[in-house]
Amino acid sequence: MLIKWGAAATVLLGAGALLATAGSVAGADAAAASRDVYVSPGGSDHAPGTAHRPVRTLGEARDLVRQRAPHLTRDLTVHLAPGVFRLDQPLRLDVRDSGGNGHRVIWQGSGDTELNGGVRVGGWRPVPGRPGLFAAPAPAGLDNTRQLYVDGVREQRARGPLPVTVQATATGYTASADTLAHWRNPKDIEFVYTAGEALWNVQRDGLGQWTEPRCPLAAADGTTITMAQPCWENSTKRVLFPDIPGRSVNMVGPADLTNGRHPTYAENAFELLDTPGEWYLDRSAHVVYYLPKPGQDLRRADVEVPVLEKLVDARGIHDVAFRGLRFSYATWLTPSSPEGFSEIQAGYTITGANGWATEGLCQFVPGGACPYASWTREPANVSVSRGRHVEFSDSVFAHLGGAGLDLIDGTKESEVRGDVFTDISGNGVQVGGVDKPVTDTDADVVRDVRVTDNHLYGLPREFHGGVPIVDGYTVRNTISHNQIDHVGYSAVSLGWGGWPDKIQRPATPNLSHGNTVSDNLIFDYMLMLDDGGGIYTQGITGSSLADGEQVTGNVIHDQWGLGKGVYTDNGNTYETIRGNVLYRTAYANVGSTHVDYRDDLRNNDPTLIEGNYWEQGDRDKDDKGVVLRGNQLLADPAAAPAAVVANAGLEPAYRGLLTRRAGGSAPAEAPSRVGTFAVPGKLYATWNPTFAFNNAPVTDYVVTATGGGETKSATISAADFSERAYAEVPGLTDGTAYTVTVAARNAYGTSEPSLPAAPVTPGAKGGALPGVPTGGKALPSATAASIRWNPPSAAGDTPVLSYLITVSDGRTIPVTGRDALVTQPTVKGMTRVVDDLKPATAYTFTVAAVTATGTGPAATFTATTAAA
Repeated sequence: MLIKWGAAATVLLGAGALLATAGSVAGADAAAASRDVYVSPGGSDHAPGTAHRPVRTLGEARDLVRQRAPHLTRDLTVHLAPGVFRLDQPLRLDVRDSGGNGHRVIWQGSGDTELNGGVRVGGWRPVPGRPGLFAAPAPAGLDNTRQLYVDGVREQRARGPLPVTVQATATGYTASADTLAHWRNPKDIEFVYTAGEALWNVQRDGLGQWTEPRCPLAAADGTTITMAQPCWENSTKRVLFPDIPGRSVNMVGPADLTNGRHPTYAENAFELLDTPGEWYLDRSAHVVYYLPKPGQDLRRADVEVPVLEKLVDARGIHDVAFRGLRFSYATWLTPSSPEGFSEIQAGYTITGANGWATEGLCQFVPGGACPYASWTREPANVSVSRGRHVEFSDSVFAHLGGAGLDLIDGTKESEVRGDVFTDISGNGVQVGGVDKPVTDTDADVVRDVRVTDNHLYGLPREFHGGVPIVDGYTVRNTISHNQIDHVGYSAVSLGWGGWPDKIQRPATPNLSHGNTVSDNLIFDYMLMLDDGGGIYTQGITGSSLADGEQVTGNVIHDQWGLGKGVYTDNGNTYETIRGNVLYRTAYANVGSTHVDYRDDLRNNDPTLIEGNYWEQGDRDKDDKGVVLRGNQLLADPAAAPAAVVANAGLEPAYRGLLTRRAGGSAPAEAPSRVGTFAVPGKLYATWNPTFAFNNAPVTDYVVTATGGGETKSATISAADFSERAYAEVPGLTDGTAYTVTVAARNAYGTSEPSLPAAPVTPGAKGGALPGVPTGGKALPSATAASIRWNPPSAAGDTPVLSYLITVSDGRTIPVTGRDALVTQPTVKGMTRVVDDLKPATAYTFTVAAVTATGTGPAATFTATTAAA
């Protein structure tokens, strides 16, 4: 049998290298090939691992490498043939599997080489009495999983609204009926608490706008629902400072978690299987159930469920490269255990019995675990600890159930280059950790790691507070030339331990310095949760502005959730923000300012904001150490410097990654957080957009209102929804309660519908108009002005939908968008740029709020543009 292998690693000859004769080169190549290891899914572990007699498993290939690695005179390549390598255990590597003598061990795939930690599900049969529902025996070795994929598409674990109302108790809930007690396997049910900002009739659950905790049930007995411990207490209890009202000791998230105890929806119950594309694993009966989507034929479909929690677990390796591989089908089962998922931020969780009272609280409570804020990082399905000179390139991380890739615990001088990260449950790449803010030994320091020219998109898919790139306490790391788009929360998160400034104490001292975030292209981010940013940093980033974090040359635009483009959060000290292009961000392009409590001077955390192109319009100033200078008002995104825009994102050699997809066609995730309100004869709906849309962008949304035995639908294009952030459904009957679902559509099909919004009833309103917007001002340049205002304190009898700016030159400018909707209940400021102004000219501006009832009175303010 002739096997076609992937391209071998390129060997670059240094200047002055002697050219060998053709014969000697051929001989050397043959000698190198004889030392290489060949692996094929059709091989045999009794074979010698040659090109013509490959071995079958990665473990056997590793053992052959161990025999040859000590004697390397050139790179040793493990050639992995195209196809699926099904792993029954992780590929575990250690120092014995390393390169040496200046040479590498290269695990080289073909691009179609898949490391698969799952099993296939077959033998599907219709379920009697349940039209459309199919069942199959759980494969051997499948005890639990949190994901199921059909033909490479992640399907939705059965979910839906609670069928009862609940009242929180000390140990769980009292339900309005005993419905859940009669469901099969109540202990497998999971309550999900989606946060984000409150908006219309969408309430904010969870532990803060940036989180989405999950807790399983321990029991349902009659109307008593007991939640699993320690998840319940870790998600609902906090130690409070006795002398600081309303402030919890861990300082992250609200002290009063009463509102956060309301479950947004339930997941993982057979009784919730009611929507095509949903599935359920009955662990007690060892049966998998699935409700196929239209056009799916389970007789021919590839149905995969992940079993392994690790695909690669490498500890202490050095001089090793992984190239041309697909890391797929792994899960993470801790959230299904009584630990649950008590998220604190960026996928970090509070864990362990009594964790809420001690974990990461260090000097703040007796018995507090040190260091402060050392919470539990979610594990990655591919992990390297204490590695050196490790490379991941030209690979795909997809269909994963934890984080994607860990480079942690002393990993150094390594790189992640030219990879795709998508369809991952949590964080994408995790570099470093937060367990050792300060260390006396270099062995524990994560440093000189480069994450460059990667495409990260369509994540996180399950733990929605996850972030594509997370960097902890690290030294001289570079995050550069990545494209990050269509993600549920922040795009890049750095630093830790800055929260003590909330109680007027200094941020945690740490070893971080010399880190750079440069030339990335970030857009369509924070599409589900709020209070994040394109580039989010907290804590001390260095010892001075010279070696503090450098955020330069990034292009960041089209933020949906309320937050900042570049977010300097608690204790963020010595960050330089220079030469970035920032626009269409909800609330602020750059923010915010915090007091530096390392001394008693009450200055602000030293920060330099210089030479950016933005809509914020702030003038040059030194605000007690926060220096703004040379920033340019961006009147139109098209006016941004062409060189900066062209340089941001993937470099030319890597732009082919943008067409490299990981399964599926129709949108893979429903819209979320649907909110509504009603007026006579119609209702208004808003939602968070779909960010996992597979191979084609969302073209439109279908809004369906159901009530009183009738169904009304409306369609809005994705472009129009992006512009105004709501849709209208007319032709409704006053006095009838309607619920709304929303589905996303692209060129290939339609997503499953969203969870329903709370019901609303059309009918007469009182006719009250909104009040006057407050705090209006204009910050002009020579030809444009940044217009700033706050929402009216009195909204009227419907929410604010938009604003209207009038200019004394006769123009009327409507202001729409998600920020127009969400800044009213959160009392955050609005910003828009008015361009085409004349230099050295006085202008009058007015701003009025617009609701479904009408346009309210306007705020008026003036400004004079600068001379040309």
